[in-house]
Amino acid sequence: MGAVTGPRRRLPAFRLPNPLTLLVACTLVAAALTHVLRAGAYDRRADPVTGREVVVAGTYHQIPARPVGPFAAVVAIPRGIIDAAAVIAFVFLVGGAFGVVDRTGALHDGIDRLVRRLGDRGLLAVPIVCMAFAAGGAFENMQEEIIALVPVLLVLVGRLGLDPTCAAMMSVGSAAVGAAFSPVNPFQVGIAQKVTGVPALSGGAFRTVVMLVALALWIGGTMMYAQRVRRVVSPEPPSASTGAGKARTAVVLAIVVATFAAFVYGVVALGWDFDQEAALFCIMGVAAGLAGGLRVAGTVEAFVEGFRSMTYAALLIGFARAIYVVMDEGHIIDTVVRGLSLPLAALPVGLAALGMMAANVAIHVPVPSVSGQAVLTLPVFAPLADLIGLSRQTAILSYQYGAGLCDLVTPTNGGLMAVLAAASVPYDQWLRATARIMLSVFALGAAAILIAIAIQLR
Repeated sequence: MGAVTGPRRRLPAFRLPNPLTLLVACTLVAAALTHVLRAGAYDRRADPVTGREVVVAGTYHQIPARPVGPFAAVVAIPRGIIDAAAVIAFVFLVGGAFGVVDRTGALHDGIDRLVRRLGDRGLLAVPIVCMAFAAGGAFENMQEEIIALVPVLLVLVGRLGLDPTCAAMMSVGSAAVGAAFSPVNPFQVGIAQKVTGVPALSGGAFRTVVMLVALALWIGGTMMYAQRVRRVVSPEPPSASTGAGKARTAVVLAIVVATFAAFVYGVVALGWDFDQEAALFCIMGVAAGLAGGLRVAGTVEAFVEGFRSMTYAALLIGFARAIYVVMDEGHIIDTVVRGLSLPLAALPVGLAALGMMAANVAIHVPVPSVSGQAVLTLPVFAPLADLIGLSRQTAILSYQYGAGLCDLVTPTNGGLMAVLAAASVPYDQWLRATARIMLSVFALGAAAILIAIAIQLR
């Protein structure tokens, strides 16, 4: 007779720590690295073409060490919040404004009417919304701006029977893929081509084809996820609002639509930054509250409730910035860039190009700004590409796909973490839901780089 054994004990499922805990741990690791790595810096010069300071290749030199102690690492957290003040103000005011719109009930009424019209074709909204956000990513590197649309998306996916993770995939995921593969993104490929002296918009046809394939992968994966998690939602009866109530709903929705039209125009035509965008949403909230019958007191209360709902998202942005603050204070960012670039010179061209992509992924963790990373790394990688026989266009692709796609996964991307927090999507749930699609688009980026080498893309 065989031995009798008891029931097998299941191992507890692995869960990532709370994002705030994760970011604090990353900040402390960054501080520890300032005690291990040598402090160093590249010389920098003002670039009249980009209007930014860029590093000068071949000028790396050691400088006096400035290790960051435990207390200084904690001080970096409020400093990170201060550095990200403009984005945090934007997040709070957007949250407050949509708190007001939500209190009026107009948003729910408008989404309900849309879903009733779509009927059994409700899932058609998924690829349409994905393409809209992908366009925002491709044309203006949309990221933190997505936070403004999270309340609308949550209402939409709720009425379609989908979960909040699907809202994040449709919005911040699609925007990141569009931005990473874009042929025209001014904050990625635009700056990269200027820094490296490559003609503007060159290689556009190749990038466009690869972008369309990448979007097909991401949107197809999002649709499959939506079909898997969709639940049956009982249709709500048409609203029994009075004529006056319907008129108020129409006015509030018109204010919201007009706000987004002004937002797009301000960003594209007037070059608005977060200050102007935040002011616009503040005006929207006040106008929507008064038009929706909340009066002054009700509008203020709704604003406060909206502020409260965005507190966690705002904190994540500031905490993520603290990691860069520590590494910059310890003068080790340039050391990391040099350390990652040196081994590439000894590799075959194809492996060097893929290694360059991997290096850009690694650098993007402590340097979550794609434009900041372009002026930091490409002046180093472009001469290296010349040395090993790799075209500068392909070096740009390695940067573009590495740094851009890293925005999908790195917890130091304050925009991603803020959107996930605003949508109440745990970070580990995001990783599990999107892991296969992320791997597919990363693989596509790597394949595109090898194809670019084979066809000698210039």
